[in-house]
Amino acid sequence: MTYVVTVDTSIPTGAPEMDPLQRAGSVALLEDGFDSVESIDGPDGMEVDVLDTIVAVHPGGAILKVFVDASALEFAEDAVRAVVSELLERSELLADWTVDRCAVELHPEDARESLAAADGPEVPPADPAARKARHAESPAAGGDEYDAEAKAAEVRARMLVLADELRYFPPPMFGVLDEEEAESEDADYDFTVSPEDAKLAAGALVYSTDILVDELFEDAQALAEDEATVAECERPLWHLEDLPERYALQYDVLFARRFLVTVIAMTTRFTNGSFHQLGCVAEELALKMLLDAASASLDLFGLLDDGVKAALDAFAESVYEDADYMWLYDESMDGIDESPVGEALGIAPMSISSWFTPFNESRYVHPYAADEPKETVS
Repeated sequence: MTYVVTVDTSIPTGAPEMDPLQRAGSVALLEDGFDSVESIDGPDGMEVDVLDTIVAVHPGGAILKVFVDASALEFAEDAVRAVVSELLERSELLADWTVDRCAVELHPEDARESLAAADGPEVPPADPAARKARHAESPAAGGDEYDAEAKAAEVRARMLVLADELRYFPPPMFGVLDEEEAESEDADYDFTVSPEDAKLAAGALVYSTDILVDELFEDAQALAEDEATVAECERPLWHLEDLPERYALQYDVLFARRFLVTVIAMTTRFTNGSFHQLGCVAEELALKMLLDAASASLDLFGLLDDGVKAALDAFAESVYEDADYMWLYDESMDGIDESPVGEALGIAPMSISSWFTPFNESRYVHPYAADEPKETVS
């Protein structure tokens, strides 16, 4: 059975975050290491085949997706943890990194199939409670147990520091009441976001920007290597599969690069203070992707509570002018922008041919992503 093992690795505690050059070097070292591995010896000599790997490096470490063929979930996790630990130890630059998490996330039906396929002395207990207890007793690599609370506190602190880089957006755009609203007797305190929740949400957006950009690079590279569109690509993709499915056959390498540049241009304006409004449909979709990535980063470390969710929702409401772009995910609304109803509602063109077209002359779209200028007839 094929499993996707997620490995979360970190740079040494207290070390400065990696700059872009260091992150690029780390990607190369990890990818070269995996290229030399075809299979891994699992428990009792059982062989675990490595099918594919995806490496996404962020300032504080890397997230790895390792695709393996193994007879059981536990065998896949143990084998991947062992090989990642060995790859880190082999590299002088990565030797001090730690493996914080190594796990397979399965749909319940897949989990039952995995359990049913397991056999031999290392087979996990059939009882879920016993299985959970067994995992709780299993030591992490190197003999050090993974401290989830400490890791969450570390990531939280990092996100709070990164929040200052989101320069354009003041706390009220995350739902925090300003002084005048706070003093008003009509203020609705039931829906107030605390300044700390707003700051954590802002930091999560910056934290997730690097991850999102790295993973979109991987998606574009996958399409280039396979010479395929998203619909045709057989290998797993990080994000491009999450775009509206109706256009999947048109998401080719050029589209992937244009979309990546759009994400970079949008998030650059977020952090350098020059942002005013979203420029096109592609930026609306890019922001949705960033919000999803931020929520996933927070949730991964148990930081996505109601207050932070409310802050992200308030941010989305502040930046989006409308939610028309969501109709792209509803097949029943296909073509509404070209209908009399859409014209009456003032819906902007939403076909893929207009995604990189500025909403109006005052909006910004990066020159690389922008449509080719139309030739004028003399």
